[in-house]
Amino acid sequence: MMARAVLALLLVVAVAGGGIGWYAWREMRQPLNIPEEGIVYEVPQGASIRALARDLKQKGLLPNRWYFEVWARWVEPGSAIKTGEYFLPAGSTIADVLRSFREGVPVQHKLTVVEGSRFTDVVAKLNEAIDAGLMKRVIEPGHYAEAFTEMTGEKSPEGWIFPDTYHFPKGQTDKGFLRQAWLRMKETLDRAWAQRKEGLPLNSPYEALILASIIEKETGAAEERPMIGGVFINRLKKSMKLQTDPTVIYGMGDRYKGNIRKKDLRADNPFNTYTRKGLPPTPIAMPGEAAIMAAVQPADTDALFFVARGKGRHYFSATYKEHKRAVIKYLLGGDASRYRGGD
Repeated sequence: MMARAVLALLLVVAVAGGGIGWYAWREMRQPLNIPEEGIVYEVPQGASIRALARDLKQKGLLPNRWYFEVWARWVEPGSAIKTGEYFLPAGSTIADVLRSFREGVPVQHKLTVVEGSRFTDVVAKLNEAIDAGLMKRVIEPGHYAEAFTEMTGEKSPEGWIFPDTYHFPKGQTDKGFLRQAWLRMKETLDRAWAQRKEGLPLNSPYEALILASIIEKETGAAEERPMIGGVFINRLKKSMKLQTDPTVIYGMGDRYKGNIRKKDLRADNPFNTYTRKGLPPTPIAMPGEAAIMAAVQPADTDALFFVARGKGRHYFSATYKEHKRAVIKYLLGGDASRYRGGD
């Protein structure tokens, strides 16, 4: 290391001339002109030492671009410079900056997939990141579903993106992000499926994912998810229709305007669980891990019905008679004359 330093000093002397050499050596070891709050500096693809030195000088961070080149080539030649954004704190020297560019972790950006969101919501977030210059587009707009199926082999992308906050460096591709989020969901689902209760009326991990997506949309109360799962499992075992509004809403697509009418419940489509028995053909949202576990480890209950009772909670019933009373109490304000269900 000492030999490198001596060689560098000799080079500086040769370039700068005589007595100026020691001054240059001292200046090379001084902190750069970085403000107190620090800065984020981007190393572009294919940037050379010379180009970086010139840019640092132009940005007013270096007093002399030769200082950076001498240090990078002779004092600490090190490994190659890595593309990316790097945070440079106040007080950083040339040596610190070079270590960041060679060994540091690039600045990470965030993209959050919320539990219960749809694939269209995820695509919208990807497009926002692309428009902001944080992510790189490799999938053509309007072709995300097809690209996902081609990449993963899944028949539909719905339900397959694991909800979480993802951190990524600038330049991450949209395709790479989708693959990462799909693998997270696949690993989570496979792990949960291996822990499933015996005797479930579910034939595959995918069916568990479909049920989990319904559970996710039915309640935001964590403690209720296993009970919701238990009700749906009981209904599937008895070949009862699930009769769950979130599937109807999903099947309505853009026609849903915030309200479900009787004719919507009667309009048959593959996602209408009021007209068809069993599970819908695909998930209806991105379920979180808790909802997935509620699907494969549902509560042991004899409940077959539930009704919203306010504040995001539900009342569970084992018989239709009890369910009717709950509907009148919680939804109809106690007025039995307004009840339009069966006996």
